[in-house]
Amino acid sequence: NILHKVHFSLKISWLSCNSVYFSNSNLANLQECLTTTMITESTKLNSEYLFHRDDFQVTPTIQQNFNKYGYVLVRSLLDNEEVEKVKKVFENATSEQILEDNEMRISDGQGREAKLIVWSHPGNDVSGIVSRSQKVAGTCEKLMGEEVYHYHGKLVSKEANTGGSFLWHQDYGYWYQNGCLLPNMMTVFIALDKCTKENGCLQILEGSHKCGRLDHELVHGQQTIPDTKRVDQIKERCPLIWCEMNPGDALFFHSNMMHTSGQNSSPNRRWALLTAFNTKSNNPTKEHHHPCYTPLTKVPDAAIKECENYTLDLSQMEFLHPSKSQTVRPNLSKEQQEAATTI
Repeated sequence: NILHKVHFSLKISWLSCNSVYFSNSNLANLQECLTTTMITESTKLNSEYLFHRDDFQVTPTIQQNFNKYGYVLVRSLLDNEEVEKVKKVFENATSEQILEDNEMRISDGQGREAKLIVWSHPGNDVSGIVSRSQKVAGTCEKLMGEEVYHYHGKLVSKEANTGGSFLWHQDYGYWYQNGCLLPNMMTVFIALDKCTKENGCLQILEGSHKCGRLDHELVHGQQTIPDTKRVDQIKERCPLIWCEMNPGDALFFHSNMMHTSGQNSSPNRRWALLTAFNTKSNNPTKEHHHPCYTPLTKVPDAAIKECENYTLDLSQMEFLHPSKSQTVRPNLSKEQQEAATTI
């Protein structure tokens, strides 16, 4: 009976988990995969996979789906321990007022704001180790087919009951203005809190990256968006996907992917760690507030749990002060306005 169960689990896992490889000797992992698959199969996306720390790799099928759909959703890229370590970094930064001093408050034109902090280089704290890990940076290199470097990192926060929305846009709609001639760039969105429809999870238009770059313009004095009629036309062709995610889930998506996220109308905070990567061959043609090519020192995945550094390195990471952003016009606090006069 055990042999039949193992064979059955292997068969289901192989068919349903889409080229995520599993160790045949680890029955517990197979059963976990089978359980997860059964729970999520009815809502499973076209390019959705379950991470397994020993055997996960970018297979030809995963690469094909990334090229076709413009994204790869990897469930449990970070386990619970790793998520808690990353959250500890930013909770410490909150208590030390680092986040407040560097946060950008982005209006959605409807009376609400989302908050984010942006930095240029990954530090040696846990969050930086995550961005430099093989399962993040290494996966991006495989998906892009060449060496990548850390273009910038972000912590995006939507506060409970008040968090604002991000309007439809392409990341490359911003980055094109930075001297990046090609859209050979991508972002990894890692949920630190549960992301739901109620608290403003990501929404994407599947396959919209194939539409190419759309012209973007500044609205509400802060966010840059493409022509709304064009977006509506794309919606008719490209399926709308709600990317509801658990802490540790990660969405890898192309820079031309159309995406948005709604307001947080729930009693729960929504934090997410985003890392943007550019390819070495796409080095910007001009200096900008995001870095030009800088070699990235990748680390093994095990380094995340080994790291005990929970302090953001302000000098190494080079936080982008809100007054210096050239692509958005965030609201500045009184303290930030005063600080901007001395920068």
